[in-house]
Amino acid sequence: MTAFLNWSLKPEQLLSLSPVVPVIVIEREEDALPMAEALLAGGISLMEITLRTAAALPAIETIARKLPEVTVGAGTVYSKGHLQQVSDAGGQFAISPGGTPALLTAAANGKIPLLPGISTVSELMQGIELGYSHFKFFPAEACGGVKALKAISGPFPDIKFCPTGGISQENYRDYLALKTVACVGGSWLVPGEAVRQGDFSLITRLAKEALAAFKS
Repeated sequence: MTAFLNWSLKPEQLLSLSPVVPVIVIEREEDALPMAEALLAGGISLMEITLRTAAALPAIETIARKLPEVTVGAGTVYSKGHLQQVSDAGGQFAISPGGTPALLTAAANGKIPLLPGISTVSELMQGIELGYSHFKFFPAEACGGVKALKAISGPFPDIKFCPTGGISQENYRDYLALKTVACVGGSWLVPGEAVRQGDFSLITRLAKEALAAFKS
């Protein structure tokens, strides 16, 4: 029995959409659309808007409504209420920094897929027991980086990860080289200062560079 039967978008489909996932903090709702358009122009159509500001949910709603070619979801999701809010806003997935049994159970019975966060083998095993097979490894660098993730995933070769936390232009390809890593999440793709100054061309350039470096 699997926990994903009610999800139209499967985690394996979600994580295959892009090798790099922008982890985005939106401070102003009006920045959401040009930011998303800049990423799309750079070849990235998968976007995580973190629920760290009041503008996050309106931003998700705007992107979902005006850019249907984008797969937009929420990060920093840690309650059943968050899951419902993201779904109501049109978000297509949720990502959490951790994974309590209550959150994982609620998400398994919800409408959108959840990528729960783990940093230990015990947390990973608890998630597997509840039917999950795709996880966020967080905070990746602080928890030991590539070596730690390689060791944790060793006994679980069929489990896939999206490491985030300390991922940068300098190290993201090291993570993607691991067989159990489906994609990585990073905030370097959408610098906060670039968004505040309206320098959306920089975001397009960073997206293009990240994808080109991965392919090479």
